[in-house]
This record gives sequence, structure tokens and C-alpha cells, in this order.
Amino acid sequence: MQRQVISLRQESRQSEINIGYGIRRNLKKLVLRTFGQFPGKSILISNKRVFRLYGLEVMADLKTVDTKVFPWLIPDGERYKSFRTFESAVNTFAEIGVERNDLVIALGGGVVGDLAGFAASTYLRGVRLLQMPTTLLAQIDSSIGGKTAINLTAGKNLVGTFYQPDAVCIDTQTLGSLPARELVSGFCEMVKQALVASPELFEQTVDLLRRFHMDQAIIATPEFERLIEAHCMFKASIVINDERESTERTDSRSRRILNFGHTTAHALEKVTDYRYFRHGEAVGYGMLVAGELSKHLGLLSPDKLEQLREAVNLCGQLPSAGKLDVTQIKAALKLDKKSVRGQINWVLLDDIGSPRIVEGRAISNKVLGLSLLEGLGISRRRIERSH
Repeated sequence: MQRQVISLRQESRQSEINIGYGIRRNLKKLVLRTFGQFPGKSILISNKRVFRLYGLEVMADLKTVDTKVFPWLIPDGERYKSFRTFESAVNTFAEIGVERNDLVIALGGGVVGDLAGFAASTYLRGVRLLQMPTTLLAQIDSSIGGKTAINLTAGKNLVGTFYQPDAVCIDTQTLGSLPARELVSGFCEMVKQALVASPELFEQTVDLLRRFHMDQAIIATPEFERLIEAHCMFKASIVINDERESTERTDSRSRRILNFGHTTAHALEKVTDYRYFRHGEAVGYGMLVAGELSKHLGLLSPDKLEQLREAVNLCGQLPSAGKLDVTQIKAALKLDKKSVRGQINWVLLDDIGSPRIVEGRAISNKVLGLSLLEGLGISRRRIERSH
């Protein structure tokens, strides 16, 4: 079993990111190293599918030491990242008698991690948190950096906190149990991160995606583990320098660059009531739209745009977006939580590895419409009707 450790020092605390194949089996060692002693109570938040695969194993490991483990399961799906689920979580904490030195463990994908993180950050003004991401998307992105959130009817992730986990435990063995769509979702997030990171990480990511289509067993290799580590190190390097995503920063190392593809993605998720797209799938379309916008503004060359398209295509089949209503998408775009002084802030590309933050006022309604048409594959008739 290989184990890589990334130390993420931020304003609020230091998080240790542990990466390895099968490291969930050594969870008690990680807990002891992180906290110096075992918590009196551990709340294991997960969903039914993930708990069935790994939950009992994690509980059994922790029960060998002096800690009581309480499982608490939420339904699977983005729509359950809600105030109702959050209220149920913190009421459960109260019923169990959770104290500030107790531990919340988030075992699952991004929905579990975001909900558990938000509950941990607010209950008693903050209890200990351990992220155990089991999806590729969560392993390289949502479990790292301390963003927690729940959704509102008005939009995604509109209520949340910055709350760094005490530690992150990334067991790459869990990738072998992912459904095909979860892998596509994670691959899209990988491509997103690589596009704003560097040509080197982009080439490394695209190469592994090509090889995955020839041999899917590559996700269980040390080489793929090193790719996950490279993505985690990149995200950590951004978070360290801009933990709370300053709205004043527009440079290429701003945390805001990690939102590449997300402006359109969140709008797509909202107009489909969080039931049609997985998050990474929506990000896949968001990257295509951002690429088209970059082209129309004269930022991204046609050959680089083609590389972007090829990379998204390598992620796998995305659900069709051709029948979505452009008027609804544009209305949802206006609710983007990253807006500043009423202006959407788009993350676009000058080149692969060279992101640029562009205010919405620089993008005409016509250019936005054309980019939605080309990126989402929506009929021209729908675009024209939306003007």
C-alpha cells in the first residue's frame, strides 16, 4: 500500500491530505496521528450505497479503539443537499450529544462531503471534520479546500461556509466501485482542473484518459494515483494562496479560476432541478460553453479549442442538452453566486493553463447565445427565441 501526504496550510488550520490504495483500512492510525487521541464519538455520514460498500468496514476499524461510532445516512442526489437534510443532521448531532472534540466523518461523494462539512462547521460553531471522498470528483476537488454548502431553490451552493477539514483520506481503491457516469463526472472535473493549471497537467490528464479507454484497469494503478496526487497538489497550491476566494483578485492564481465551467454548469443543474446532470457532466458542458466564449472574444485559438473539445469528449458520453430552454438557462446564469456588483464573472481561457477572469459586461447577449448554441448543441431556433 502506497501512501502520499500533502500538507495544506491555510489561514484557519492545517489539513493533511492522505492518498493511497486501501488506506481506509488504516483510518484509526490517521485519526490518532491527526488528533493525538481518539474522539469519544464519531458520526459517520454517508449514503446507502457507499455505506453498504465501505461503511461497516470503517465502523469496524474505529470500534477497535475507544470511540462510539454512529452512522447517519442521507439519500443520494444533489437535491438532498438542502436545509431539510441539514436540519435533520444537526438535530441528530444534538440527540447523540455531539461535543466539539467529537468527529464528523464524511464518507461519500460531493453531496455527502458538502452537507457533512456544512453541518460540522455550524454545529457548536465547529466540530472536527474528516473527509473520506469515494468519488473521483470529490477526491480531486470538493473534499479539498474547505468549501461547504447546501442549495436553495434559487440556485446551487448559495448557503455555505469555508471550513477546512482536519484531514482528508483519499482511498483510490474506491474508484473501482464507481458507476460509469460517476467516472465521467470525475474525468470532467479532472479536465477542468488541468485546463486552468498547466499544459503539463493537461497533457498528463489527457494521456491517462486515452489509455483508460484502452484499459479501464488503469484507475487501479500507481500511475493513476500519482495523477490524483498531482491534481490535489495543484488545488492545494491555489487554496493556500486564496483560501476564501477573494472577490478582489483577478489574477491567474486566484481561487476563482477553479470555477472554470461552473457558471454554466450550475445553471444547467438548476434548470433541470438537480435531477438530470451529475455535477461533473454539467461542468463538461460548462467547459464547452466557456471555450466557445473564449474563442468568440478572440482569447483562445481554434486549435486550442479543439484540444479542449477532444479532452471533454475523452471523458465519456454526456447526457443530451439539446432540448433545454435557453431563456431558462440565461435566467439561471444571472443567479450565479460568484457575481460581483451584479456582474457575472466568467472564467475563460487565453490558452491551456492560462485562465482569465472576464466580467459579464464584456460578453454580448449575441455572443453568449452563440456560445450556448455551440457548447450545448441547442437548436438555433431556441437561441433566437431567447433574444
